[in-house]
Amino acid sequence: MADTAQQATENYQVSLHESFPVGTKGVWTEKKPDGRYSLVNEDISLPAAVILKDALDNNIAWMQHFADQHKAALCPHGKTSMTPALFKAQLEKGAWGLTVASPAQAEIAALCGAKNIIIANQLVGKANMAAIAALQQTFPVTVYCCVDSEENLQALSDYFAQRSACIHVLIELGVPQGRCGERTPEDARKLAAFAHALPGIALSGIEFYEGVIHGDDAERAVHDFVESCAAFCEQLLDEQLIDTDKAIITGAGSAWYDVVSAIFARYPALLPVIRPGCYVTHDTGIYEQSQRAVIDRLAKQQRRGDFEGDLRNALEVWAYVISTPEKGKAVIGLGKRDTAYDAGLPKPERGFRNGEAIDVEGIVATKVMDQHMFVNVPDDLDIKVGDIIAFSGSHPCLTFDKWRFIALADNTFMVENWLSTQF
Repeated sequence: MADTAQQATENYQVSLHESFPVGTKGVWTEKKPDGRYSLVNEDISLPAAVILKDALDNNIAWMQHFADQHKAALCPHGKTSMTPALFKAQLEKGAWGLTVASPAQAEIAALCGAKNIIIANQLVGKANMAAIAALQQTFPVTVYCCVDSEENLQALSDYFAQRSACIHVLIELGVPQGRCGERTPEDARKLAAFAHALPGIALSGIEFYEGVIHGDDAERAVHDFVESCAAFCEQLLDEQLIDTDKAIITGAGSAWYDVVSAIFARYPALLPVIRPGCYVTHDTGIYEQSQRAVIDRLAKQQRRGDFEGDLRNALEVWAYVISTPEKGKAVIGLGKRDTAYDAGLPKPERGFRNGEAIDVEGIVATKVMDQHMFVNVPDDLDIKVGDIIAFSGSHPCLTFDKWRFIALADNTFMVENWLSTQF
């Protein structure tokens, strides 16, 4: 198994710049001998998705340091980027494992070297179970999945026990009107006892996702919910219903990880695992707002510690101005096929004309279609067809899954590598 896994991991490419499949957008069209391509000087076809390396490195280090300072294991949610190079960078920096949403994503995580994989979802269906069984046979990896029903637990037990294998499960706890998860402690305790008694099942702890909690008093509601989850996990440990050496308590998306980690710290008998994902490239929208709230809470509670700085946006989409059909309006050559638009439209960060910087302050996106974005341009701003504008966005997940290759740029916007995505 070890030789097979090592060979598969070593052969798995995480970046590519020698050649691209026909029809790939956002890459070079004329190969340069030195392998260096300038976004500013139009060496790369636009639109192009771009990751800024300095900001990326900052974000990976910042969140790992946060987790270390709060004595929590970091298991980043990989569904944000599904970019193997980023998975490897997160693991090399110290991540305990990777979180995914499906067996297919788990395979990529294993190929990137993850030793612990949390499927923050239910593992349902024989073909999906077969994929995880094969993964555990091939790689030195422990896979955890969520459960919230006896039907699913029984199906998992039937499949894995019959093959003399084992699947680690986490009972998912949920909130009314939320996503999956048991809604009451009574039902959850009954499910835990059921899981503990089944062959082929190793009950490993509790999983939850607090990000579905909203409202005027969301912080208090999140706090109370997470506290109840941790207390319940400790009860299962005390009642000897946990089948593994460590009882895992895991939650935390990219908005409440500070609240979650503070509560976890009060339960030293548990293995705390936090799962933020969007931090890897951050954004200038919903997660920027959430991060401001995190920093404010940490400062108020005097929990800033010795980790200075903050997360920075690292993901942009560069595009041309393709039309200025009327005064005060411009059309940009990017659209829904290129960028996220579900949580706010892109924002201009910088512009260039003939290799020189131009002013883009005040440009506001108003509408996005499949291949076009409409922007309002201030009267005193000189914008012409052929100008390049780099846009940041909100909700990076939706931008990532629109690209097969993403340019990795230095602070002069030179690109030597493209990172492949695996959706």
